Amino acid sequence: MVNICSTSSDSSVAVAQQSLDLASRHYENFPVASCFLPEYLRQPIALIYSFARQADDFADEGDLTIEQRLNLLSSFRDELDLLQAYIKPKSAFFMALGQMIRERKLPFAPFYDLLDAFSQDVTKTRYADYEDVLDYCTRSANPIGSLLLHLYQQATPQNITYSNQICSALQLINFLQDIAIDFKKNEGKQRIYLCQDELAAFGISEQTIRAYVNATQPIDDYWQQFMHFNLRRTHALLNAGKPLGNILKGRIGFEMRMIIAGGERIIHKISAVHGDVFNCRPKLNYWDWAIVFFKALFKL
Repeated sequence: MVNICSTSSDSSVAVAQQSLDLASRHYENFPVASCFLPEYLRQPIALIYSFARQADDFADEGDLTIEQRLNLLSSFRDELDLLQAYIKPKSAFFMALGQMIRERKLPFAPFYDLLDAFSQDVTKTRYADYEDVLDYCTRSANPIGSLLLHLYQQATPQNITYSNQICSALQLINFLQDIAIDFKKNEGKQRIYLCQDELAAFGISEQTIRAYVNATQPIDDYWQQFMHFNLRRTHALLNAGKPLGNILKGRIGFEMRMIIAGGERIIHKISAVHGDVFNCRPKLNYWDWAIVFFKALFKL
């Protein structure tokens, strides 16, 4: 767990640099504050990413109790409350974040939404249906896209709609990619983001998922059909938001097209192994990134 907030004596510039370092060290299926973005956007995006990364780690990483995790997330809410009230925050990280929010005129609501989603991660482990899952995505993923559009000064209603589709799709891709990882989280209370009603419809029980995770049973046709169903739906959602990559101009648009192409590549890799993410968890390699770059460059 990385906690930038502990360095209360650091300057805003140093904190921003730490955020950039964090973004470069942590593996993601999409570029974060990459060199393709204009220089003036990289540090603000890194600060947003760092906020989300730290809060997500509070919910997921280490051996903390549920109460400790919720307390850490609550401390982030307290800092946001201070910023909103124009009161000096307690940590150097939030001083830097607050300065950036004011300078870039960003809304506070998406930051609170992220904390709400991560708090839900601590306490909720099952999702009844697709609507339930998408409701989580509106708070765990969509706020990032909204903040970026505000940062780009491109937060029109249509752009936000496209962004929400892209962000929700990327979140769903992450769920499908990390089924085994999520199953082992949350103090043994196996976390399953898959829709409970759809698992039942495809004849898949939690005991079956446990067997896949523990490698005591190979995946069967039911699981393959279930995964291909989810992949088709997720790809359609990602494709619905794809016009945003061409609406945003210049290097910002290129970065967005890379994000979309990265999601498409993960869908392809999961499909290629027929949904066996238990033995073949997809991860983008150098060849994949070359394909992502090519697709973004030529707007494919």
